[in-house]
Amino acid sequence: MPKYTKLKHLSHPHVLVLESAQEPYQCDGCKELGFGPCFNCDECNFNLHEECAMPQSSAFHPFFRKCDFRFYENAPGFRQRYCDACGKDVLGFVYQCLHEKAHDLHPCCMKLQRTLIGDGVTLHLRDKVSTKCLKCGSKEVSRGFRGWSYESDCGQYCFHVTCVKDLVLENWRRGYFDGNNTALQITVPNQDIVQQIGGSSSRMNVSKYWKMAKVALKLIISAIFGDPTTLIATLIQALLSN
Repeated sequence: MPKYTKLKHLSHPHVLVLESAQEPYQCDGCKELGFGPCFNCDECNFNLHEECAMPQSSAFHPFFRKCDFRFYENAPGFRQRYCDACGKDVLGFVYQCLHEKAHDLHPCCMKLQRTLIGDGVTLHLRDKVSTKCLKCGSKEVSRGFRGWSYESDCGQYCFHVTCVKDLVLENWRRGYFDGNNTALQITVPNQDIVQQIGGSSSRMNVSKYWKMAKVALKLIISAIFGDPTTLIATLIQALLSN
């Protein structure tokens, strides 16, 4: 597929230009947060994720092998919809399957990579996990809803997609991306989760464990929100060095 740097989109009257966002933005298509390159209209402060600006008319996801997904600018019907990956409300652009009890996926969730590798950590996108999320301490996002997670090969590092979204959104709302702060704020794992480290409570093991957990978090943030801008990369690096 050719790399477009400018395009016209039916949702906006002006030409949109592909730019690297210098700060987090809300996509005017799916209404989700974004970090990296986006199609932008400076005049109107209008932004679209790349995957929202150039969607596929139809799509397939291996977690829903019997589903044929279609792209919609607004979900069909009158009932409030939620994303089957993250559990967040569908407020704009969406992929929805054709079944009577349809599944919905945000464009950003549809495109999540199945495997993430970096700095000695390998993570796999799963719809069922064997361990608890390091952010919320649970296997389920909410009662009866598992959502998707990234889980490491060893099973020690796991984050719900929605928990990482919440983490970044909370920090954005608190102003941690306005240039005046140097690190994301993240809750340390509770004692039950730390005990997953083979029963050892030595300070060295806990430190190594949490450092690798932060590496996993960095990979997942990049996968969900796009390639980080220089500002966000600096913030994540500060997080890793804490």
